[in-house]
Order: sequence, then structure tokens, then C-alpha cells
Amino acid sequence: MSLQEQLTGIARRSREASRKLACLSTTERNAALLAMAEAIEDASGPIREANRADLEAGRKAGLSKAMLDRLELTGMRITAMSRGLREVADLPDPVGRVLDERTRPNGLRLRKVSTPLGVILIIYESRPNVTVDAAGLCLKSGNAAILRGGREALRSNRILARTMVEAARKRCEGFPAEAIQVIPVTDREAVPILLSMTGFIDLCMPRGGEGLIRAVTEAARIPVIKHYRGLCHVYVDRDAADGMAVSIPVNAKTQRPGVCNAMETLLIDAALDRSIAARLLATLLGKGVEIRGDDHVLQLPERDSLPEGARLVPATDEDWDTEYLDMILSVRMVGGVDEAIEHINSHGSGLAEAIVTGNDETARRFQNRVDASAVYRNASTRFTDGGEFGLGAEIGISTDKIGARGPMGLEELTSYKWLGFGRGHIRE
Repeated sequence: MSLQEQLTGIARRSREASRKLACLSTTERNAALLAMAEAIEDASGPIREANRADLEAGRKAGLSKAMLDRLELTGMRITAMSRGLREVADLPDPVGRVLDERTRPNGLRLRKVSTPLGVILIIYESRPNVTVDAAGLCLKSGNAAILRGGREALRSNRILARTMVEAARKRCEGFPAEAIQVIPVTDREAVPILLSMTGFIDLCMPRGGEGLIRAVTEAARIPVIKHYRGLCHVYVDRDAADGMAVSIPVNAKTQRPGVCNAMETLLIDAALDRSIAARLLATLLGKGVEIRGDDHVLQLPERDSLPEGARLVPATDEDWDTEYLDMILSVRMVGGVDEAIEHINSHGSGLAEAIVTGNDETARRFQNRVDASAVYRNASTRFTDGGEFGLGAEIGISTDKIGARGPMGLEELTSYKWLGFGRGHIRE
């Protein structure tokens, strides 16, 4: 059997499974999720054994320490996956919601109702927990999931998917075995084939670095929900409160620097009190952040008062467009909110931006004119997350403007259809 035939078979079975999933009740889908959660905990030993084999192969292949950490399934991470499935089961059902209802002058009644998308392809790297998170969210929203993880996690992904499907089928009689399928081959040629299956797959969601997401988007013939990178800014305005002017940027950069909603560029109003600006930079340097600043920024701190080992270096043009995902920060002095907005709209990724100010008019101007999926006043960009937004869970973040935008929860995994109710209506 050719690779094309093998993948077409997987996609066709997913399409058939999606139609069966759409017929399951809320109670049945929730029961399946709870059964999956129990089974993953019960199978912790075999899951970790498969994961250890992946880790050993990864070490031999020369995977980085960071990649190995993302790959590892500790007991705590397995417990967290089970807990996540239970939390998804507790969420309101996104399917069958009445979104709109109207009666036309001729008496024809129309109702707009949320429906599953159908088949969702998830392409991701390293993290086996994505297998469980994505499958759980797809099941709750009535969608079949095709999961294409990295070759380094294939054993882990396969045992997790098998454990979930077997448990769901035991608990829920109508649960289709093909509702959750892991692509069993690691050939790179599999990805463009899957991305061409317009007749079977409704949506692709790539999760990983910018290189992966761009490669998926360029090859896809099916719709792709994406964000390429997370180049987030915080602008500290002249009217910023003293404490927030320091605490918000420090949190946005240092609380977890390796994620997409961490701050990568700090913009400081030239009219901000010099002592506050200097204290902000000193606090960042003291926490081990390397600052790459423009000429005005480099003159702010007293060099002899900087922490030992502090790195304060000139910024290059490239720095304003760099997502570091590390304890490195670009810092620029700007001449007020309009210059900050212009910089952000020119260099930002459209994911999350923030202003720190006590001036209502300045804040409104910033929030109205900055083009991003989330724009904060006096809050850290780190809140751009499905859990923090109260969505209960998140399958990804989108910076697209058509369809989903920002953190994506269950509602973003649904479409809708119109139901019409007539009494022999015919159109004249």
C-alpha cells in the first residue's frame, strides 16, 4: 500500500467517525472523556515505559535538553493530562447552542445552531501531552482528530491514543474507534499529502515553532488556523503608575520567557520619570535579562550600579523583529503613544500587546489602534491563554482575522448551520 493510499484511508475513516461523533449526546461524550482520564492514570506504567523508549532514542539522536524535557512524561504530567480531560468534561457543551433565532414576515422560522467542524488535523512537535489535550477538546466539540506528532514522540503518542480510544469504547457503546487517530508513519512526505485532503479534513492546526507553521501554511490546501510567532510588546507610558511601570513588564518578560505570550520588546515613553525607567531596567537586569537597547536606553542606568554580570548592549535593526523565547529583551525609547503604536503595528506579530498608563484617553487610543488579538491596559501579556480567559482549555492561539482570533477554546472548534421551520412555505 502506498503512503497516499494509507493516509487516504486514515482520513476517510476519520470522516466517517466524525459523523458518528456528531450523533453522540453530551452525556455520552462526557462519559467517554472521564473514562479516558481514568484509563490514562491506570496505564501510567506502560505509558512511561513507552515514553522512556522515546527519550532514549531521542538522546541517541542528539535531541537538545529542552526538546527532551518537552518530550518527557513524568508522573506529574500524566496526572495533569488526566485532570485536563476531567476539566474538559465539566465544560458546557459547545455543540447545539442556539446562536440566533428569527421569524420572517412570511412566518418561516430560522434558527442558527452550533455544529462540529468535522475532522481536525493537529500537526505538532515533541510534547505528547498535546495528543491528550487535542483529542479531548476535539471529542468534547464533536470532532474527529487526526494527530501528526513528531517522530521523537511516536511511541508515546500511539499508546496515549490507544489508551483513550479503548477506554471510550468500553464506556460509550457508540464511540467510533477512528475518532482519534495518530499518523503511524514519520515520513515527511505524509504532511503535504494530509494537507491536500480537502474532501476529508476540514481544518489543520499546527502547533510548534515558526518554521513548522510556515511550512504547513505554504503546503496546505485545507484551512489552517495559526500564529507564526509571539512578538509581544509592553509600552510604559509617561502616566504609568510607579509600581505597575516595573511589575508588569518584569512579569511579562521573566515569568516564563520561553512562551509565545512573553514580552520580547519593551517600549518606554521618553517622558517617563527617568528614575522609574532606570529602576525598571535595573530590575530586569537583576533578574538576568540581557537588554538590547537603543542609544537613549543605554544611557539610562548608572553603569557602576548594575548587578554583576548584567548585559546591556546596543540593539540592531534585526532585534526589533526577533522573538527570543529567552531572557533577552529589546528596549526602545519612544516619543509617546503614537510612536509606540506605529512601532507595534510595524513589528508586532498580532498576538498580544500591552500599555501601562493611568491616562484613560491614552489607553483608549492604544487599545483602539493597536492591531492584535489581545490588547491589554495595565496587565501582563502573559494572560493571553485559554485557561486565563476562562475558556477552560485551549487548543491553540490564532492571529488570523477571519474566523477564530486569539486563544481558541471549545467554541472555536465549532461551525454552525441554519435550521428552517416552515408550514408548507414556497418562494414566490
